[in-house]
Amino acid sequence: MIKKKKTFKFYQSLGKLFYAIAAADKKVHSIEFDKLKEMVKKQWLSVDSIEDEFETDAAFQIEIVFDWLNKEENLNAEACYNAFVNYKNEQPHLFTSDIKHLILKTGSNIAYAFSGVNKSELIMLAKLDLELKK
Repeated sequence: MIKKKKTFKFYQSLGKLFYAIAAADKKVHSIEFDKLKEMVKKQWLSVDSIEDEFETDAAFQIEIVFDWLNKEENLNAEACYNAFVNYKNEQPHLFTSDIKHLILKTGSNIAYAFSGVNKSELIMLAKLDLELKK
C-alpha cells in the first residue's frame, strides 16, 4: 500500500504552482497573495497535520514559497509551473481527486482575485486542469 502522507516538498510545489498562476500575466498583485493566504487558512490547513519543528503547519509552506518567489526578480511563471508538474509526476499518489479539486479551486480563486481572470491566467488554469486529469 502506498502511503499518501503529504510532505513539505508537496506544499512547496503548490507554492510554486500558485505563484505561477498569479504571475502568468507578469504581475503579482497583493490581492492575489491575500487570496492565497485566505485559502491556506480556510482550506489547506485541514488537509493533514504535518508540522515543522516549531509546530507550524506544513501548509504554510505554500505561502512562504509564493512570497519568496514573488520577491525574486526575473522569475519565469512557466518554469514554476513546470516544477510543479514535475513534482506531480514524481509523486502521483499524493494527488487524490480531493486534492486536485482543491488545487483547481485555489488556483481559480487566485486568478479571479484581481479584476477577474485574464487570458494568461486562463491559459495556465486550462493547462493545469488538463494536467490534473492525467
